[in-house]
Amino acid sequence: MDISELGFKPQYKVLVTGGGGFIGSNITEALLNNGNRVICLDNFSTGRKENINSFLSHPNYRLIEGDIRDLNTCKQACEGVDYILHQAALGSVPRSIKDPITTNEVNVSGFLNMLIAARDEKVKRFIYAASSSTYGDSKKLPKVEEIIGQPLSPYAITKYVNELYAKIFSTTYGLETIGLRYFNVFGRKQDPNGAYAAVIPKFVMQLKNLESPVINGDGTFSRDFTYIDNVIQMNVRSMTTDNSNAINTVYNVAYGERTDLNTLVSLLKEQLSKFDPKIKNVKISYGEQRQGDIPHSLASIIKAKNLLKYNPSHSIEEGLEEAVNWYWENLKN
Repeated sequence: MDISELGFKPQYKVLVTGGGGFIGSNITEALLNNGNRVICLDNFSTGRKENINSFLSHPNYRLIEGDIRDLNTCKQACEGVDYILHQAALGSVPRSIKDPITTNEVNVSGFLNMLIAARDEKVKRFIYAASSSTYGDSKKLPKVEEIIGQPLSPYAITKYVNELYAKIFSTTYGLETIGLRYFNVFGRKQDPNGAYAAVIPKFVMQLKNLESPVINGDGTFSRDFTYIDNVIQMNVRSMTTDNSNAINTVYNVAYGERTDLNTLVSLLKEQLSKFDPKIKNVKISYGEQRQGDIPHSLASIIKAKNLLKYNPSHSIEEGLEEAVNWYWENLKN
């Protein structure tokens, strides 16, 4: 993504935590291509070295291999930084249900370390990855930032606590913060492997191998699937806004439409069958509904449009077309 189209000038030193991950590495690439200096902090517990290999020789790139659970490492990473884009976290609802302690240590204690480091090193603004899981059991659609429900998983609790801590650091210490509630992000560099792989790359890999993808439940659950370039745009707009009403708050990051899982698989089969016509005939399997899953998710993006001038560039169809092209070339069987 060319972020110069957003009027973004190459003049900043930016810390991207979790910079070896799917979202973090895509943000890093966009910033470097625009002439900014980028520091990546990652312990590679979920991030991947192959995501950053092309950056390692870049003169404006620096890698700190470390853990946000260590305050000294966080402070070292924040030295001289203008902005922090905090992407580091242990994602996945099922993982948090299996191991709530580690999820809390990384997502809450690590987050607090980063806030303290940002405050002490006088970073201008702290933008962080929040989550649509914060809406919990709220049945209201579309999801509006000011109305949430009760959390449905340890992961959701940790992401809501992040928002509470960010608000306190804004009001108590004057640290500018913006939280971005991501809705089911997908795109290039997303890992299809592992027990907690995201649904789109996992389904792509299975269909590519002519294996039946397994949908949890009956396929009627729906999500606001959000292409990575929309996420990059929101991070950039959050960094550069000079609207005082736009800071110290949270935003939905989404396209603003929902797609059920049955439709998602049909769209994937349509795109993938351009490469292999046999994919059209792959059968779909159905399994048990996952614990902690919400039935439907749809974001209102009015607040982001009004305050940050957000204008999502990719619908799910446009995003899937680009993503599938990348997956076909890069995902190994």
